[in-house]
Amino acid sequence: MAYHHLRWPLLLSLAAAVVTIGMKATAYAVTGSVGLFSDALESGINLIAAVVATFSLWYANRPSDPDHQYGHEKIEFFSSGVEGALVFAAGGGSIYYAVHRLLDPKTPDDLGIGTLLAVAASAVNFAVGLVLLRVGRRHGSIILEADGHHLMTDVLTTAGVLAGLGLGWLTGLWWFDPLAALVVGVQIGFTGFRLVRRSFDGLMDRALPADDLSRIRAAITAELPPGTTFHHLRTRQAGRRKFVDFHLLVDGGQSVRDGHTLAHRVEEGLLRAVPGLEVTIHIEPIDERASWEEAALKRLGEEHTPAPVLPTPPIDD
Repeated sequence: MAYHHLRWPLLLSLAAAVVTIGMKATAYAVTGSVGLFSDALESGINLIAAVVATFSLWYANRPSDPDHQYGHEKIEFFSSGVEGALVFAAGGGSIYYAVHRLLDPKTPDDLGIGTLLAVAASAVNFAVGLVLLRVGRRHGSIILEADGHHLMTDVLTTAGVLAGLGLGWLTGLWWFDPLAALVVGVQIGFTGFRLVRRSFDGLMDRALPADDLSRIRAAITAELPPGTTFHHLRTRQAGRRKFVDFHLLVDGGQSVRDGHTLAHRVEEGLLRAVPGLEVTIHIEPIDERASWEEAALKRLGEEHTPAPVLPTPPIDD
């Protein structure tokens, strides 16, 4: 997927962040609500995150080079981690100011104007967040998904803040305002933690999800003739790119040409099951003890006992 196809949603996110910062900062200025302050603080984080995401998307789409022979896509996990850390920091800031206002309560002013501005800003974030999530899921971009989740969290933040202001207005108990900000701060913090954890998993080459693994194993098995098997299956993801490598075990007396043909057939089956998958296949003789690396297979939780050798039919080109 070319860079310009994914860039426009992030540019939309940048524009939305600038607009909502102005709206929410104005809402806080006219009301003095600590809840709206925490909401405006998160919009400021949105702007920083959108800038980081835009740069990361550009860098991730640079072609491979001698120093980065597997591409630059892993920066997407870095971008998501930075965004998660910023979201977590915004949650901490919201909690701090909420506790301060609980200890020193104040009555907000001009709630009508402030509420209207906050609702309008939330509508902008909701629309842009939907766009980012849909485009991100369609193209497997963790950058767009992270930014979309961030904006949707912003919408929930605003809803919680407005609920606190509404309760304060109805009851006259204005501690509902900082209480809402406190709850919102905790929610923001959890969202940031989830983003950081997802980035950590990616940077540590976590295996693909169970659904992908099931499709991969089924696709390999469907192409294997009698007398062959596979093991040492490993998967990882870098940004939108998914990788798999494994050992293909064939009859040791088979020709190199037949082994090569079988490997190509298996690879084509994998690409049908998981489009865009990058496949590396290592061919080994099934009847050699050295092909069954006991320690390595145990670490992967796989069978390490040599399978019985069956005659392998010739493979047609």
